[in-house]
Amino acid sequence: MPASSTEAQVRPGVESDLDSLTEIYNHYVRETAVTFDTSVFTPEERRPWLLSHPEDGPHRLMVATETDLSGRDGERVLGYATSSPFRAKPAYGTSVEVSVYLRPDAGRRGVGTLLYKALFEALAGEDLHRAYAGIAQPNEASVRLHERFGFRYVGTYREVGRKFGRYWDVSWYEKEL
Repeated sequence: MPASSTEAQVRPGVESDLDSLTEIYNHYVRETAVTFDTSVFTPEERRPWLLSHPEDGPHRLMVATETDLSGRDGERVLGYATSSPFRAKPAYGTSVEVSVYLRPDAGRRGVGTLLYKALFEALAGEDLHRAYAGIAQPNEASVRLHERFGFRYVGTYREVGRKFGRYWDVSWYEKEL
């Protein structure tokens, strides 16, 4: 679908988004090295992930939508941004890992920017110190998005993941919150 003149809206994710969010994520599982998951998920398998991102607190799920021009569903999910635990140990509690995933036809429309703007506004009152983003390389669009939001490069894990028969580097970026 070509870029629409309909402006995207951003809101917290809800359980009724689960099918669309799973479909978006599974595209990246099947087609890219953006995620190192190698098997697609059912919505039911993704439910614990969705439920781990409530509407408040440091671990959020923001969803971008637009009016569904087909008139079927009212709105269409364009993508999502999350802040998730950085690591499981308690001392990491003031750090989050952030990510953005867009429907393949929603790129280059500013949706990722809208999502991160809403996510970081929502996190502003939380007891957080740093946000981290791991970006599988190469991914210039993601690097540009993160740098636009003040992330700075801190290092690269070389050949840390193997997918599609080859090894991939992951560059890490951090942002003060």
